[in-house]
Parts: sequence; structure tokens; C-alpha cells
Amino acid sequence: MVSSEHTVYDSSTLTGWFKSSYSGGNQGNCLEVARGHAIIPVRDSKRPTGPALTFSPTTWSAFVSAVRCGEFAD
Repeated sequence: MVSSEHTVYDSSTLTGWFKSSYSGGNQGNCLEVARGHAIIPVRDSKRPTGPALTFSPTTWSAFVSAVRCGEFAD
């Protein structure tokens, strides 16, 4: 796995990818997150061999909480 501090350049080198149950089946704008890593990798579901951004568990948890609370609502 080649990476910089916050990027994994070939996300296919990681395992445990899943899409949210909220993602539609129309292959739209979906993100995938990989479980089982010390960092939280996130990638574009349409580019499984493309890059993944990585986040600390604390940062990822704060982001998910903000989404659930509606802080990014339209």
C-alpha cells in the first residue's frame, strides 16, 4: 500500500469496503468505507482502484455525527 499522510493511492490494496445502506442502486455519487483498519479509508465507489482519503477514527466519528445531526443539510 503506497500512501501519503492522508491518501492511499490504490484503494484496491485495502479490504473490507462497504457502501452505506442509504446509497441508492443507481450507481450515483456513493462513497465506500473500509472496516478493520487503524485509519478510516474512504473512496469513490465508481473508482475501486483509485485513491482513498484516510481519516483518524476521531475525525471520522465527528463527521458522521455531524451528518446525522443535519449539519450538512441542503
